[in-house]
Amino acid sequence: MGRGAQSLARVAVIVRAGAAPLWWPGLLAAAVGAFVPGLAGRRIGLTAGAALFLVALALVAFTRNGRYAELARGATRAGRGDFLQDRDVTVRNWRRTHRWWLLGAFLAAVAGAYVLPGAGGLLLAGAGAGLWLKAARIGRRERSEDVLYWVRVDRVERGRPAGRRVEGYRTTGPMAGDAAPGGARRRRR
Repeated sequence: MGRGAQSLARVAVIVRAGAAPLWWPGLLAAAVGAFVPGLAGRRIGLTAGAALFLVALALVAFTRNGRYAELARGATRAGRGDFLQDRDVTVRNWRRTHRWWLLGAFLAAVAGAYVLPGAGGLLLAGAGAGLWLKAARIGRRERSEDVLYWVRVDRVERGRPAGRRVEGYRTTGPMAGDAAPGGARRRRR
């Protein structure tokens, strides 16, 4: 990297990186809970789980949207020498950083099935669905403004692309990088 060059990661990819590791283990933990009678009973556990799913989805999808919008409004153009991080590298880094937290959350959801069957797993799945929804909203903004949002890798703390250390986003054209708007894999034709 040249003088003044920065390493940049896609905002939508960072947000979306946690969706699958929360969604699939959450569904697995909920399925395990559906087969365990539990102290509260299956019906109460799964009803509470459905409510927790909706609450987690809403909290994750709609919190800090003002901060994301503020950073997007103040975004500056990425420099010619800036290094754009691949989607796979960004996802791998996020998942490596959070692997023990994800494992602990999955084990807690499975263990919680003995009290409220399926509730913990549906809570995890709701958080994953909320991350997908948040990434999709970022993708809609990227499409409408015809740009992609990037954040400096050294400013992202604990996988939060809108954290306190993030001072602003950078933008590129919509064809930069290897991820489509919203953080999904870019489809090759």
